[in-house]
Amino acid sequence: MLLAVLVLSLSGFLNAPAKAADSIQDLERTPAVSVTVQPGESLWGIAAATAPDRDPRDVIAEIVELNNLSGGRVVPGQQLFVPTT
Repeated sequence: MLLAVLVLSLSGFLNAPAKAADSIQDLERTPAVSVTVQPGESLWGIAAATAPDRDPRDVIAEIVELNNLSGGRVVPGQQLFVPTT
């Protein structure tokens, strides 16, 4: 049992750099700026402010992908890459 846990942990560790590499490749394809989340801000507000002529849902989807977010929640002080196009 301990061996199984160790193998699973190691496989997760070895796959983690692949996720980071995916994120770097996404940044190279998508022009983006770094934004610091302020108190009271949401992904919806950030998306609307940075790309007012685009559908905020599309911008949020790109933010989630660029930052490998698991959900739509952000916290003050969090750094996010936000698409500029």
